[in-house]
Amino acid sequence: MKWLWFAVKNVLRNRRRSATTVLIAAVGTASLLVGGGFVEYIYALLRRIAATDSGHVVLAHRDYFAMEEDAPMQHGLDDASSAKARLEADPRVSAALPRLQFSGLISNGDKSAVFIGTGVDAAGEVRVRGSLLWKVLAGSALAARSSEDDLPEVMLGKDLARQLRAAPGSTLTLLATTTEGSLNAQDVRVKGIYTMGVPDLDRRAVLVHIATAQKLLLTDRVSTVSVYLRRIEDTDAMYAAMGKLFPGRALQTWRDQAFYYLAVRALYNRIFGLLGTIIVVLVLFAVSNTLGMAVVERTREIGTFRALGAFPAQITRNFVMEGLVVGVSGAAIGTVAAALISFAVGRSGVMMPPPPGYSVGYPLLIDRPLELYLGAALVIVAASALAAWAVSRRAAARPIVEALAHV
Repeated sequence: MKWLWFAVKNVLRNRRRSATTVLIAAVGTASLLVGGGFVEYIYALLRRIAATDSGHVVLAHRDYFAMEEDAPMQHGLDDASSAKARLEADPRVSAALPRLQFSGLISNGDKSAVFIGTGVDAAGEVRVRGSLLWKVLAGSALAARSSEDDLPEVMLGKDLARQLRAAPGSTLTLLATTTEGSLNAQDVRVKGIYTMGVPDLDRRAVLVHIATAQKLLLTDRVSTVSVYLRRIEDTDAMYAAMGKLFPGRALQTWRDQAFYYLAVRALYNRIFGLLGTIIVVLVLFAVSNTLGMAVVERTREIGTFRALGAFPAQITRNFVMEGLVVGVSGAAIGTVAAALISFAVGRSGVMMPPPPGYSVGYPLLIDRPLELYLGAALVIVAASALAAWAVSRRAAARPIVEALAHV
């Protein structure tokens, strides 16, 4: 303990120089935590969006993901109701939602456009996906049909609705190729206009009840069954369990379909990894500069210690402890500053601009994971100790006479 106290007193010998070094270490720590916290928030948000969009595990026909269909629903699932019941019996499963993917033409009588449709269980989708489902711009979201005599309802992407000059209440016609290879048409009423935040999708997207899509295609099959779990951490375990429960079927996790998430993560890892390395190197040089000047100023003191019987390792240890004092002080101040900045940013309501390929932004938030704070603090402290060791080991090994004669 006395050596630690000596290290503190040595650091305080030149308060201005030490304060500057501690400030650099604090700024480096805060920068790592704020940048890393922002990246962690982006990763968590993209994981949530990806898992909510596709489901944590997706069940499909064995050839659904690997082969193109020669006819509509060629690789569809026949027993979706049975699979849904078996899956929802598992306590880890929040819901198992069937979906049907199809395409065709949509017309207002004067103009037609190509659409990409999704048949969904509207009530289940709203219950599981909530606010991440559809951002409704006009009208309302799909709900359970009140009567078989009602005209089927659909939701249109905002750009597709503008192209067809459609509004809530408008009547349109869906045309698609059936499973038998013939054309079929279905009149529908627009329930709402929505956006997915991706312009390319908003120009083609159509949402319908899954029963409407099956009636249009003349099938009782579905494309996939998306399994939503109560905890994303159960994904791999559920994937393994479903492999045993449905042998011969194809399975994918949300990670297999999260192409955007994987691309963003790879890009951000490189960008912020480089920035983090630069920050650590700056802290390393700052501490090296401060302790290097201290070593030069105290060369005769080092020689005196050596003459009194101190070993070079003991001299080096003392300087390393001074580096630890600087590093710990800077890391502590930087940690508190980063936590305050994260809290202030979270309360500010600042919005980030839309990312590439999207038309809507997202709130600027900074996560505060414990492992990130501990990791950043340890990196800064380790860098400070390494810098102290590097600048002091050579001075500690100098001959005693040469050290005592230093001017």
